[in-house]
Amino acid sequence: MQDQPPYEIEIDARDLRCPLPVLRLQKAIRAAQVGAVVKLCATDAMAQIDVPHFCAEAGHALISSHQENGTYTFFVEKRG
Repeated sequence: MQDQPPYEIEIDARDLRCPLPVLRLQKAIRAAQVGAVVKLCATDAMAQIDVPHFCAEAGHALISSHQENGTYTFFVEKRG
């Protein structure tokens, strides 16, 4: 397991299909303070494409991502 950055919010979106993981991430980010880090865990392979795309479009920072045992984990920082 990789080192994890500190985070304030954790979203368990395992076993949810596209677009639900990103929609849950979007909802959490909307409610968070600028600078907050959100951890998202998903099992849908489309999250590998959707999460970086969402971050780029919305202006948030994808701090890190990795895949382990079928679970994709993303750390996203809310930007202003």
